[in-house]
Amino acid sequence: MNPVVRSDIVVSAFLDSVGGYRHKERRDKLLDILDVDLDWRMHQISDGERRRVQLVMGLMSPWDVLLLDEVTVDLDVLVRSDLLAFLKAESESRDATILYATHIFDGISHFPTHVAHMRDGAFLETLSWPPPPLAAASGPSTDDEDVMEMRAGSALHGVALKWLKEDREVRRQAEASGVLKRTRGARAATDVPTDSETFYKKWVVN
Repeated sequence: MNPVVRSDIVVSAFLDSVGGYRHKERRDKLLDILDVDLDWRMHQISDGERRRVQLVMGLMSPWDVLLLDEVTVDLDVLVRSDLLAFLKAESESRDATILYATHIFDGISHFPTHVAHMRDGAFLETLSWPPPPLAAASGPSTDDEDVMEMRAGSALHGVALKWLKEDREVRRQAEASGVLKRTRGARAATDVPTDSETFYKKWVVN
């Protein structure tokens, strides 16, 4: 992590140092969404609070294309929900694009317009989201929004799980054929103990 964001500096001064005074309206909106205290000191706050400050810093300036990689991992569910709503509104109102990489699928079923499967740096498949059956189901319905969210969330989770299983199988086949060296999982038994095994057997009493 950038050492600057761990130094003894108050949040208000830190944000000004990266141009916060130029984007006061957006900065203030993000401060409310992310529940940030301008009097926090960067070296005294938690990792989750520090992540919120970094998000304010990174989103203050308007953008056309935004790359996000697991940016909500340290956020509580309320702040995460509000941030995703802000990002969705931003992309729709300004015709901006967000590329969002994540392993956390709860609460994002209505966030994407497209879902992409990548492997080894190449796109394998891209789906419009929600897919046609879910899009039709999201029309007039007697179900409440929570029910619709769960249905769409389950579908998104299912797609991601299918792709991840395919990727794992491709990797295992490559390892079995010798194309890739196997480095994960249990290792073949050997009669030669590791250095750490030898040490702990000698010096550690169970």
